[in-house]
Amino acid sequence: MDFQAIRKEYEDRGLEPEQLGSDPLAALAAWMDEATEQSPGRWFEPNAMSLATADRSGNVTVRLVLLKGIQSEGILFFTNYDSLKGKQLADNPRAAVALHWPYQGRQVRIEGVTEKTDRSISEAYFHSRPVGSQLSASVSHQSSRLASRSELEQEKQTLAERVDGGPVPLPDNWGGYWLRPDRFEFWQGRSDRLHDRVVYAIDPDGTWEIMRLAP
Repeated sequence: MDFQAIRKEYEDRGLEPEQLGSDPLAALAAWMDEATEQSPGRWFEPNAMSLATADRSGNVTVRLVLLKGIQSEGILFFTNYDSLKGKQLADNPRAAVALHWPYQGRQVRIEGVTEKTDRSISEAYFHSRPVGSQLSASVSHQSSRLASRSELEQEKQTLAERVDGGPVPLPDNWGGYWLRPDRFEFWQGRSDRLHDRVVYAIDPDGTWEIMRLAP
């Protein structure tokens, strides 16, 4: 494969800090709205974000998860607490995420500290999901070794028969995290790779310092 031939030219739309405003969470919400409105199709998930976590030894892992909320508390995602990411977050609550909207030439990077949500938030989201997704989350011992897929499918079928159309109990080891940001970077692709990067870094007094970085 000729990797040198794979090259995208970005539109020269530009980004100024004044366009984003003083609140990075509000700016993120606005960019998410635009990304959703301009999404190229249902196949693309504009709320998909890469989540990087690390254990105490510095071993880093990354995967895609879905952004499920932007509020004053931070940004929200859900997972199995016994998964590799959950175990790493228990060891080291710092995490980083990145969202990428290639059709807009935009990225957002966010760093901060995670903490588990209240169980009521996890309960409400869990039961808003399709029943099949609830069943799957309940029977999956995420990140553990599995002998065969049929074993997993049988566990799901057994649970479906047990609840018999009733509510699926929220597993104790499944729920949400808030990522409470202390750094944002908004990235806008520009022509000739002279990109725009606007960073928000939190000061000790809780206010945001806004700065432009070289590409």
